[in-house]
Parts: sequence; structure tokens; C-alpha cells
Amino acid sequence: MLSRNKERIVEIYNTETGLEEIGLRITRERIRQKLTQAELAKEAGIGKRTLERLENGDTVQVTSFLRVLKALGLMDQLIALLPDPEPTPMQLVANAVEEPQRVYKKRTPKPIPEPWVWGEDR
Repeated sequence: MLSRNKERIVEIYNTETGLEEIGLRITRERIRQKLTQAELAKEAGIGKRTLERLENGDTVQVTSFLRVLKALGLMDQLIALLPDPEPTPMQLVANAVEEPQRVYKKRTPKPIPEPWVWGEDR
């Protein structure tokens, strides 16, 4: 039998259910940190109504969502969710060229000076 978290993750395939789950988790974290909606909204720099919509599973702007995560100290978890892509083994083999140690700039050839002549030869 699946645990409650795994069941919730399976249900998140539906966008509306996913938004509701995110809202529920934000509400739980806010309460765990003993913050009111007004306090968290102020800390995040958003309106209280925007936070209410987020916690209810309604759509909000991504910037508002990110501000709430930052105010709750959850940005590291979001970054962990979307790590930098690592190169595949085949890419590593194909790009096995060493990284350059110096910067070389193409030199422009100096203009050829006129031949030197004695003043009396002019």
C-alpha cells in the first residue's frame, strides 16, 4: 500500500490537485513557522489576498509563488528540484578536449614600414 505522500504525488498528475497540494503544504509550513497570512504576505511583499489564493490552490503569478518560498526559507528545496543538468557520459567522451589554460588573441600583422633611406638618397 502506498504511503500518504506517495498517494498525493500520484494525484498531482492533475494540475488542479497539484495546486491544491502546493497550497496545503505552504499553509502547513506557514503555520509551522507560526506566521499569520498577513505576516507572511508582508514578508513576501505580496498582498494577503494573493497568499490566500495560493494557499487555496488557485493560480497565482510565479513571482508571487517564488517570493512566498523565499520568505518561508524554501528556495533551496526548489533549486534541489531543478538541479543544473549534468553532461551525459557520451557528452563527456565527445568533449574530452582539455579546457584552455590561456586566452590567445589573433594578432593583426604590423604594417610593413617603408624602407629606410639616407636623407641624400631622396
